Amino acid sequence: MALSERKHIIVFEHQKLVFDLSNEGDESLFYALVSYHGDYTPFFRLIRNGVQFCEFVGVLQVGDTLIEVLPKADKTVDDVTKSKWQGLLINMIRTVWGFSVKNSGSSSLKLKYNSVLDLYFELFISELEALFRAGLIKKYVREEKNTTALKGKLLFGKHIQNNLVHQERFYVETTKYAVDHELHQILYAALILLPHLNRNNLLASRIGNLLLNFPEQKPIKVVASTFSRIVYDRKTIVYQRALEIAELLLLNYHPDLSKGRRNVLALMFDMNALWEQFVLRVLQKQLSSHKVSGQISKAFWKSQGMSSSMRPDIVLEDRLSNEVIVLDTKWKNLNGYSPSPDDLRQMYVYHEYFSARRVALIYPGEGFTLDGQFYHKTHKELDDKHCHIVQIPADKDFKVWKDKIVERINYLLNLY
Repeated sequence: MALSERKHIIVFEHQKLVFDLSNEGDESLFYALVSYHGDYTPFFRLIRNGVQFCEFVGVLQVGDTLIEVLPKADKTVDDVTKSKWQGLLINMIRTVWGFSVKNSGSSSLKLKYNSVLDLYFELFISELEALFRAGLIKKYVREEKNTTALKGKLLFGKHIQNNLVHQERFYVETTKYAVDHELHQILYAALILLPHLNRNNLLASRIGNLLLNFPEQKPIKVVASTFSRIVYDRKTIVYQRALEIAELLLLNYHPDLSKGRRNVLALMFDMNALWEQFVLRVLQKQLSSHKVSGQISKAFWKSQGMSSSMRPDIVLEDRLSNEVIVLDTKWKNLNGYSPSPDDLRQMYVYHEYFSARRVALIYPGEGFTLDGQFYHKTHKELDDKHCHIVQIPADKDFKVWKDKIVERINYLLNLY
């Protein structure tokens, strides 16, 4: 049986979405977003009869409505632009998190990712299927129970409390080697959530097969601390990817407890951070001439127990000469304007503290590189310190886009 249709709304970051409150469906969706927003959410702000999205991209599934928020780096906004950025966003996320999805079966049956949501569902399902093929691991699990046989450790306090009038019983703690343990309980909690969220028919049968074959698990309340206390070892490291996706799904799912019809799942990403990590990963994989590092900290200021450090986005170190280039990524379209004074001041400090040969600001845009120079502190003449402006145009062909990033950085490295 076909799954119910999912209404699909596509917008760009910073765009406004206004609802017709005389329409029952629009009104319901608007008030579900208002309820989800509460006192504050970084993903959007409330406006009159609608919302305005911020610098976060991704998906918000509200009941059966999917709101997809795409990056905005082009001047035009049309169906072609939307289609281009749908594909680019999915591939950016796959590059940053190292996801590799292998489709099985006939090429005509390969899954088409209609949104980031479909990608994450597919990733989670594929990880679980791989764990099943390898065999689910067993762990020693402690279990407390009231029994007629004294087998295990007698819990004296609880024994007295529960068996004062039942002297034939023993309250004991035993250990069993089983598949019913916390790792599987978390995965199962995420798995049973999927049928309520998935609207992709190609995934539905795979979800059903996993639910049919997953061993029975004790229900567990999953909170942020559930994941923070997980310690991976040689046997459980293969569970890490699946558990990371489970964490993303479970901690970002907000059920509508009043009606149960407008549950919200938010998979949203700060576009500034995504752009930074994407450029970093591309350069780490393809720029062999330099050691490429991200977020290197240097102490900057200290006073009576307080301190501050500086941390540029990307540092390039020449493998032969050890010369340093500092890059800072900015997800904004300059549209012919100069970089902000704060950004330029920041780059000047990087020049000084990292003894950089040059520094550069990396933007999406029209595709050119400008050579800029700082003034000497006398303000009378230009210094020998350069801050370049590099704009890299997006291409609907993802490989071409990655190649352009490396090409522009190589051009910067070989200017003089």
